[in-house]
Amino acid sequence: MARRGKKQAEHENHERWLITYSDLITLLLVFFVIMYSMSKVDDNKYEILARSLNLQFKSSDSLLEMNSGLSGTMSPTYADGDKRQTEETNRQANIDKEEYDKKEQELADFKDKIETYIQDNKLESDIVVTDTTRGITITLSDVFLFDTGKADLKPPAFDIMDNLATLLPGLNAKVAIEGHTDNVPIRTGSYYKDNWELSVQRSLSVIRYLTGKVKLNEKNFIATGYGDTMPKVENDTPENRAKNRRVEVTILR
Repeated sequence: MARRGKKQAEHENHERWLITYSDLITLLLVFFVIMYSMSKVDDNKYEILARSLNLQFKSSDSLLEMNSGLSGTMSPTYADGDKRQTEETNRQANIDKEEYDKKEQELADFKDKIETYIQDNKLESDIVVTDTTRGITITLSDVFLFDTGKADLKPPAFDIMDNLATLLPGLNAKVAIEGHTDNVPIRTGSYYKDNWELSVQRSLSVIRYLTGKVKLNEKNFIATGYGDTMPKVENDTPENRAKNRRVEVTILR
């Protein structure tokens, strides 16, 4: 009896991935064909749109220089509108300049009046007025305003506060009240924890006098305390430390 031979092993196909690859390429081709067909311009619709736009530009103001619609001369209406806009811009600029000049003159007049008050009352050593980029700043010595380590205004300060109260309402400006101290730490047992708190309370005392006793609008005031962080001079001598202990009243531009 003849012996049956072994069944020959099937040949393994190593290129089957090409089928999947070709399917993917075909799908991509179909996708791009569809996209292209969807984006194809409809000549008839384009022509209608072009004629509509041309008619619209001819019948309204054109933004194209030397054009009427899509061809021709500049629309007179647009030229008139541009002229009116320029005139309005110039008019507003003149108004702004007039307002600026008016406010600057008010600040200058205020500075002159405060300086006259200081000279008349011989307070040059206690009060200094300067014109800064922020506004007109009145620097008041703490010796003139407060007792050492305290934040209650002394009676000699009432006159200058009353004088300020008569001048501030006409300025229509914000007023910053800023307290400053030297770098000497607050004594143990003091009512205030540190120089920060003392400087803030001193600025608040000035504001409370102006808004409480003489009834100025509290919305126009800003209270700030800087402690010893913004000295005018080095805190290296008793005289310099005295210069750093101050309250600054700035009528802001």
